[in-house]
Amino acid sequence: MTIRDPGAHPDFDDARPLEEGLPELRRQVDDAPADPGCYLWRDARGQVVYVGKAKNLRARLRQYVTLQDDRDKIPLMMQVVRSFDYIVVGSEHEALVLERNLIAQYHPYFNVDFKDDKSYPYIAITESDVFPAIKYTRERHRKGTRYFGPYTDAHAARDTIDTLRKVVPICTAGCVEWKRCRRELERRPGEAAVANLALARTGRPCFDYHVGKGPGVCMGAIDTVEYARHVRQVEDFLAGRRSHVVSAVEEQMHAAAADLDFERAGRLKARLENLSALDDRQQVMFSTGVSLDLIGFYREETISAACVFVVREGRTVRTVEFILDKGADVGEIELQGGFLKRYYDETADIPSEVDVDVDLPDAELLSGWLAEKRGRACRIHRPQRGEKRHLLDMAAANARHALMRYMVRTGYADDRTNQALLQLESALALDAPPMRIECFDISTLHGHFTVASMVVFTNGRPDKAQYRRFKIRTPLTEANDFASMSEVLARRYAPGRMADERFGSRPDLLVVDGGKPQLTAAMEQLSALGLDIPVCGLAKSDEEVFVPWDETPVVLPSGSASLYLIKRVRDESHRFAIAFHRELRDKAMTVSVLDDIPGIGPKRKRALMRRFGSLKRLRAAGAEQIAAVPGIPPEVAQAVWEALRASADEGAVGGASDAASGE
Repeated sequence: MTIRDPGAHPDFDDARPLEEGLPELRRQVDDAPADPGCYLWRDARGQVVYVGKAKNLRARLRQYVTLQDDRDKIPLMMQVVRSFDYIVVGSEHEALVLERNLIAQYHPYFNVDFKDDKSYPYIAITESDVFPAIKYTRERHRKGTRYFGPYTDAHAARDTIDTLRKVVPICTAGCVEWKRCRRELERRPGEAAVANLALARTGRPCFDYHVGKGPGVCMGAIDTVEYARHVRQVEDFLAGRRSHVVSAVEEQMHAAAADLDFERAGRLKARLENLSALDDRQQVMFSTGVSLDLIGFYREETISAACVFVVREGRTVRTVEFILDKGADVGEIELQGGFLKRYYDETADIPSEVDVDVDLPDAELLSGWLAEKRGRACRIHRPQRGEKRHLLDMAAANARHALMRYMVRTGYADDRTNQALLQLESALALDAPPMRIECFDISTLHGHFTVASMVVFTNGRPDKAQYRRFKIRTPLTEANDFASMSEVLARRYAPGRMADERFGSRPDLLVVDGGKPQLTAAMEQLSALGLDIPVCGLAKSDEEVFVPWDETPVVLPSGSASLYLIKRVRDESHRFAIAFHRELRDKAMTVSVLDDIPGIGPKRKRALMRRFGSLKRLRAAGAEQIAAVPGIPPEVAQAVWEALRASADEGAVGGASDAASGE
């Protein structure tokens, strides 16, 4: 087996055949302990290319070196691997935490990670200060500071701080006067009250104090007890507990009004209005005050997007979007599990429930880790129906839009297409990149309604104006893909068609659906026509590409741009052929079924088709609905209904035959 991948991995030039490197690794794996821990696969330069965790290190490592791990990327990765390390820990939970730390440290090529690996914005509270301040920051985990986020929209994070300070006045870490007060307090450790009196005598009010965003720490207008209450309200607000903040402000407003301090009551009322305006911008998701994160994903071939709906107290507090550096080249479970570890490693905002679209095998372990970070229970759940299912689908739709925006913004699709064409040129030994690719597929039902499709990709993209479909004229008593393919190639590449502008130019690459026999049949037909067109066959089972000049199939690596393109071409031809086949079959069944029913003539048949539009809708109708069509007597409607039920049962059997014949 030959695997070719120009440039898929920095060290792929050093890749070696699997049979050459695995025996030695197997001997080393036999000496690994059967304890929980983390393992690190390294390449020829000693760089870590993959990090994983295991309950039993020896058993898990053995799955790699014996290729029992069925993930598509494993054969490619093991060609690059030269050695491994492992770290033994006390429990599987410790292995999970260590795995996340190692991935953050090494950023291995084959692990799921953020695409750009940039630092995301956070909102932080400097809790270690006597008068904690709020700040916008991209650093995290500074001792004595509590972080909220991450946010993917910097403007949204700054806007949240601005709105919050209108509701609950608090100092900002960037305020010059707050920094001066901080230095004054640091000079008198343990004497905050005395320092506060000194500030009251000598302090200068900052601008934010005058506009109602600052509490007046700089001039001693607030003591540590009252300020601590402000900080708690701010933290409740950022943690999604908005009702706590509303209740506290309302109590203060009523108390001020009772004391006849109407000026202060007016200021508090304005703060409540700010809170109300903020809530109006947030979509109500649930009637109950649930706290959960709904995470939707959308994948392309080598990148994907995740969208997190952060719901607190039944409302969407924020929506966070991320671009990931893995896509369809890894499984859904690995992608979503890897994202959960990365995202919740970086945020302190843990809900009571995390909803995803797959059943994670280590969900219990992840739940325990999140519960430990949260200090209370947290479960990982896969909703099947209802509001949560609907919102999870909505999150996935938002993830798709996020990925599309990223691809347009970065030119990813164009770069990927160019890369795919260059890779195909190299892997298939073509003279030039295949700017025009034609692919053919056959669809039949035991030799009946046999059709062929021809799809065209120009510059790596579907060129639907060039698509063609053919009815196979060769009389067949059973499915015969070889005879059908020979016929369609003879018709497509006949001299008259080659000169016909409606069929476009000569292709740079011809793809046939199938293995070596289908490729041989196509080559014989092209030879009979005197044409020298580069041709390859793509087998469905192992995605192996068969070429005329090598008995060994070419295996394009999983996740490579070239494999994604050629599979897309093959799948599009398959879809186009099936659509045409079913269209012909449905028309034939419509004619035969209705024509065989007593009492149904051309006029009544037209009336039925005008009313229902298609055989599918007519089949779904009841006898009473059919009888409601003008000109259709009840007894004829009953006969139509019974005949269609019978044909539906036959169709179910035919559908199984379609699958068996490769449709």
